[in-house]
Amino acid sequence: MPRAFNEVERQEFLAAQHVAVLSVAAEAGRPPVSVPIWYDYSPGGNILINTGAGTRKVRLIREAGSVTVVVQREEWPYQYVVVEGTVIEVTTPTPAPVREAIAIRYLGEEGGREFARGKDGVESVLFTIRPDRWISADFS
Repeated sequence: MPRAFNEVERQEFLAAQHVAVLSVAAEAGRPPVSVPIWYDYSPGGNILINTGAGTRKVRLIREAGSVTVVVQREEWPYQYVVVEGTVIEVTTPTPAPVREAIAIRYLGEEGGREFARGKDGVESVLFTIRPDRWISADFS
């Protein structure tokens, strides 16, 4: 039987490098949109998500004003944190240092900088999401 993470454990788990799945309500008659995403998070803070502007995902996040973010460990011991959160800020375009920091988190210093430079001139949106509710499980 899994146990729930305590507050420190769940924040540390979310702050670790994982690809997340973001879900947001869709139009009537369609299921929620769920997409893998890169994100940034520091314990006690907000979740930052940078994405290209002009997509259905961006429109739906703006309309809904709230999202669910799922972060999981796919190897044993299985662990996950689910965050239901409210979008508290939308910044367009994403500030270059934030865009670069998120890319570095996933691709390392050199690869992240190169990836971020490749996105120069591409319209982007930064969503700041306040965690409101948490669900977690640790199977270790």
